[in-house]
Amino acid sequence: MASQIFMALKRKKRMSDESGGSPLARVLTLLDLTALGVGATLGLGVYVLAGSVAKTVAGPAVCLSFLVAAVASAVAGLCYAEFAARVPKAGSAYVYSYVSVGEFAAFVIGWNLILEYVIGTASVARGMSNYIDALTDKRIRKTLTEWMPMDIDFLSPYPDFLSFIFVIALTGILAFGVKESSTMNNAFTVLNLITIVVAIVAGSIKADVKNWRINVADIDDKYKAAAGAGGFLPFGVSGVTAGAAKCFYGFVGFDAVATTGEEAKNPQRDIPLSIVVSLSIIFAAYFAISTVLTMVWPYYLQDADAPFPYVFEQIGWNSIKWVVTVGAIFALCTSLLGAMFPLPRVIYAMSKDGVIFKSLAKVNTYTQTPLIATALSGLLSGIMATIFDLDQLIDMMSIGTLMAYTIVAISVLILRYDIDENEEYPGLEIKEKTETVEQYMGNRFKAIFNLNNNKYPTKDSSTIVNWSIVMFSVFTGLFCATVINGKSQVFNDTFYLLGFIITLVSMLTLLVIIARQPTSDTKLSFKVPLVPYIPCLSVLFNLYLMLELDLHTWIRFSAWLVIGFLIYFFYGIQHSEENPNRRKTMSITSKDDKEVTKF
Repeated sequence: MASQIFMALKRKKRMSDESGGSPLARVLTLLDLTALGVGATLGLGVYVLAGSVAKTVAGPAVCLSFLVAAVASAVAGLCYAEFAARVPKAGSAYVYSYVSVGEFAAFVIGWNLILEYVIGTASVARGMSNYIDALTDKRIRKTLTEWMPMDIDFLSPYPDFLSFIFVIALTGILAFGVKESSTMNNAFTVLNLITIVVAIVAGSIKADVKNWRINVADIDDKYKAAAGAGGFLPFGVSGVTAGAAKCFYGFVGFDAVATTGEEAKNPQRDIPLSIVVSLSIIFAAYFAISTVLTMVWPYYLQDADAPFPYVFEQIGWNSIKWVVTVGAIFALCTSLLGAMFPLPRVIYAMSKDGVIFKSLAKVNTYTQTPLIATALSGLLSGIMATIFDLDQLIDMMSIGTLMAYTIVAISVLILRYDIDENEEYPGLEIKEKTETVEQYMGNRFKAIFNLNNNKYPTKDSSTIVNWSIVMFSVFTGLFCATVINGKSQVFNDTFYLLGFIITLVSMLTLLVIIARQPTSDTKLSFKVPLVPYIPCLSVLFNLYLMLELDLHTWIRFSAWLVIGFLIYFFYGIQHSEENPNRRKTMSITSKDDKEVTKF
């Protein structure tokens, strides 16, 4: 029974089932790909995140938090690009992992993508609501807090019905098959960039570096408790890393570039280059915005929900306040559409494959859209936007995305060291046939460190790598937990020092073991350089940022995963289209249908 479940978890999707469509045209240039990455990413992070993180987590050093998040995103983006290059078909990480790694990894990634898009939609809707509320002097917040307070720690102080209305309205548009207008999106993207430039230029005029050197003694007593130690690093280095975990949200969306391997003119060069260029542009925007905000107005006085309108109102520039606020609302409209548009498609793809309820894959004959999946997506996103505040939504989206990126990085490692069934390795078959179990066991140490300098992967080397990756991930998690929880005690407390040394030495040893093993020579349009170091670095970054998030976020995320696992193990594992028993039944049914059905 256990072996059957294990085989079910590893079964892969057959690309032949997806054949029949015409190939996509390779028309996207480096400029197109870069514009796609920038357009899909610049949104709520610009208009909310900088002020929110500066006020409560990192202070003026929020610009460094964006830098750490940008590096982590770039490393993850390179892994994502190779993952996409392995499947000769456009699609999401769910499709790539299903084809190349296995069903269970695909389900986990797909389930986290659903969380990412649900929370992405909810958070943008909440951000729009906050900006509109800012124009009314926060009367909506005050009224709803008085009428319908929600005194629960892990929920919003009040139900935000305005954001619920935004999501439901958008759901109606998508449900009835109204497609995105590229002209409108391009116009809004240009408007978004103009708004950002206006905010940076206007803010620079009033910028004062003294706001980066605030002495805590000069802070009013009612703000001291939340102002930290003052200066550029009021919350220390730990504040920068904790802020990076939140700022990571601002870079979610750039991975859309990596899904264009089938449409890029020169994917091997343009995809990784466009990822780096788009992330550089996005980081420059975030760095400039966070610098201006914290120089114009003290970090501890920022408005966490709508920092731009608040800051320009405080300095008396109401005209700029309105320009920036209206521009932000239009930009967030595009972000809202971009966040929700992929959600029903991911649900549709997973339900069509049978790993979640197949009824969600039904396409309405009138609207020609997955109506049930779209309605469920909108309802779930709307409820999340109503009951959770923006900070909680950002944390939930970050943890789901970081988990998906971690699995992608691990998958890249597994596939790079796996045997390619389409490749012929000289002498491999002879070696495996002549080597006995006793000889193999006697040379275990040599096999682990590949002291024989084998040039081609074998089942043995692949197994060694797989176990090393699992152990590396475990020790990396322990290392990150030790560093995070014992920041000031690592070199003073024997327990933390011992944990730090053991986990670090174990990580480095396992990294050497992986690096010593032979890799596959599979030809791809793009490969991650410096394997295994970059994928392992991505795992380190992702796990560290995940562990920086608070306990409530982990509890909500764990609950989401438990729900997903229950659906998969009690439904998906049996109803999957790749279930051999189901394929036999469908094959017989298909033959009978051909005999009795006329079209």
